[in-house]
Amino acid sequence: MSEERVLLIIEDDEAFARTLSRSFERREYTVLLAATLDEATALLAQHSPGYAVVDLKLKGNASGLACVQMLHQHDPDMLIVVLTGYASINTAVEAVKLGAVQYLAKPSNTDDIEAAFGHVAGASEVEVTNRTTSVKTLEWEHIHAVLAETEFNISEAARRLGMHRRTLARKLEKQRVK
Repeated sequence: MSEERVLLIIEDDEAFARTLSRSFERREYTVLLAATLDEATALLAQHSPGYAVVDLKLKGNASGLACVQMLHQHDPDMLIVVLTGYASINTAVEAVKLGAVQYLAKPSNTDDIEAAFGHVAGASEVEVTNRTTSVKTLEWEHIHAVLAETEFNISEAARRLGMHRRTLARKLEKQRVK
């Protein structure tokens, strides 16, 4: 291999992070692991990754979007892929605006992520469907927009949505993309 490929994984699920790390190491990446924005910032002081995989929702309601923004400011050429179990159009758009090259819903494997690193340019050949958006989808998108605004604070999002916290938690669990 002529050029070292350094990958930063920002993921708070230790088991998933280890599995992803091992898989990328088998593909000859040098992998750095961080569970928080602060850990990632400390790693960037010593390393220069060309690639990053960022979980959208980190422990303590921390947002991976802040990580994407920080990574892009650190190195605008870094290829950043966002992974999430809580996919929404709103967070996908925001991730791309902040510097991510792709946004993938979990479960995604190493093949999906590596393909996303290679698929940076847009494709005009993507099929546009004639299907209208359902009310459930619109509700789901609105909930996620409010969640993103509140940095994934469930209590504050429920207050802004005018619903009980438990109702919001049930809706999130029922619709969660696994």
